[in-house]
Amino acid sequence: MDISAYLRRIAYDGPMVPSAVTLRRLHRAHLLAVPFENLDIMRGREIVLDEEAFFQKIVVHGRGGFCYELNGLFAALLRNLGFPVALLSARVPDSDGRRRLEFDHLTLQVEAAGLWLADVGFGDCFLEPLRLIQGLEQPQSGATYRLVCAEGRLVVQRRDDADWNVLYDFSQTPRELGDFAPICRYHQTSPASHFTARNICSRATADGRITLADMRLIENHQGRRAEQLLQSETEYYAILRNRFGVVLD
Repeated sequence: MDISAYLRRIAYDGPMVPSAVTLRRLHRAHLLAVPFENLDIMRGREIVLDEEAFFQKIVVHGRGGFCYELNGLFAALLRNLGFPVALLSARVPDSDGRRRLEFDHLTLQVEAAGLWLADVGFGDCFLEPLRLIQGLEQPQSGATYRLVCAEGRLVVQRRDDADWNVLYDFSQTPRELGDFAPICRYHQTSPASHFTARNICSRATADGRITLADMRLIENHQGRRAEQLLQSETEYYAILRNRFGVVLD
């Protein structure tokens, strides 16, 4: 891996030693620079679980991706820097609260003076990794997160206002990248997958998030939401290029 190119892609010039400080800074830099997006899926371009393919797409071509790509490549970066990393299988709840399939989401367990949950591939989530300590409330970016145990799995919860909402649950059993291939394929091809439903490109900002969902541009800044309906494909592609750094073939 060309580590220098990767670090330039995420505008990172901080410490390199494998520590909690480095992990937090890398995690934040990644989320601020690399969007969560499914644009290849919506265009019928196959996504193969291969670290070199991830690197070419995200680093060389300046694109984003979804969880398998983003967390798969981030795990490779961390390993190259000396962090012990495990790929973990997670399940994200449907709108009715039911958990989806195993391997539905790929998240990371990282060791750096203790265990951390790192995730640069979920979309609207924590900007900095969470300590893997059950019940510990961890405030950041206007929300509070915690991990609780349920049915032998850890559940990531976020408190918005007074309510705790489930983001996903996961097992701490280490996995291989290839284990995620069948569900990765499902998410690219099934009409039931939310990744085949609409174009999405979303990136964290220092004080919120910017999202392009089909022809709607949604900006959240310090809890204030603004929405704009785009009027043309020309405007859509200009937003992708100028606000997300994404240029499609």
